[in-house]
Amino acid sequence: MSNTISVNNKLPTATRKKDKVIVTTMKRLFKNKLAVLGFAIILGLIIMSVFAPWLATYDPSKQNLVASELPVFSDGHWLGTDNYGRDVWSRIVYGSRISLLVGIAAVSLGLLGGITLGLLGGFYKKLDGIIMRIVDLLFSFPGILLAMLIIAILGTSLVNVAIAISIWSIPSCARIVRGSVLSIKQKEYIMALKSLGASDLRIMIRHILPNAMAPIIVFATMRMGTAILSTASLSYLGLGAQPPTPEWGAMISQGQSYMWTSPHLTIIPGIAIMLTVFAFNVLGDGLRDALDPNMDIQ
Repeated sequence: MSNTISVNNKLPTATRKKDKVIVTTMKRLFKNKLAVLGFAIILGLIIMSVFAPWLATYDPSKQNLVASELPVFSDGHWLGTDNYGRDVWSRIVYGSRISLLVGIAAVSLGLLGGITLGLLGGFYKKLDGIIMRIVDLLFSFPGILLAMLIIAILGTSLVNVAIAISIWSIPSCARIVRGSVLSIKQKEYIMALKSLGASDLRIMIRHILPNAMAPIIVFATMRMGTAILSTASLSYLGLGAQPPTPEWGAMISQGQSYMWTSPHLTIIPGIAIMLTVFAFNVLGDGLRDALDPNMDIQ
């Protein structure tokens, strides 16, 4: 009876400790006003992309040359229309969906490759040198040029943009994970697991990776902003979204010829990109501070 009580007491204690860590992290995060603002903007962006068919007032690709280049706050087109008479608000709404999907796909693929290389390099000393040389090789190319090179090989499409940005993300992620693994694998409990005969795969997946998640979460959040900005940049250069796809970078490219007559065609998608990148960056900064165990709650 006493043994049962002691075991049952240990489980709630561990659960309470985990819950306390989560609550403490959330308190730290929500004390950061900029991080809260960033979170609110991202939440609004997610809602906009999910409910795009209901929020958009027009078909984003439907042309109406009679109503082309209408200014902001025009009747029925509160953000105006472009040179083909397409509703700018509807294109911004659907563009948020494209930006988020490409960003999530690019960051997810980058994390998959980076975490795998980082775990293997940090855990196996023999592989570390080879993997780090590959990472250094990828680092030798400027990121946007590496993405352009990959797209030139694969072809222009949003799928290839996601692949290119993910390859660009791998070396940074691999270095972050490797650094965490090198630190964690020296801990006593890892040594104990090895002595008990636990497999390397189990140790890496069940014990090292969960303890390395804090820097990975911060990296993924901040990388989302970079991925969305890179997608817009590549689409602006004609290497990503192709007309009439309502993508923010492509909208800026199409609107730059009308900068003096209809500046809203460039300014509005530019503001959308700026706010999105700002939101992910400040949220990433807030998460970095909140997940820092040395931060004290005032």
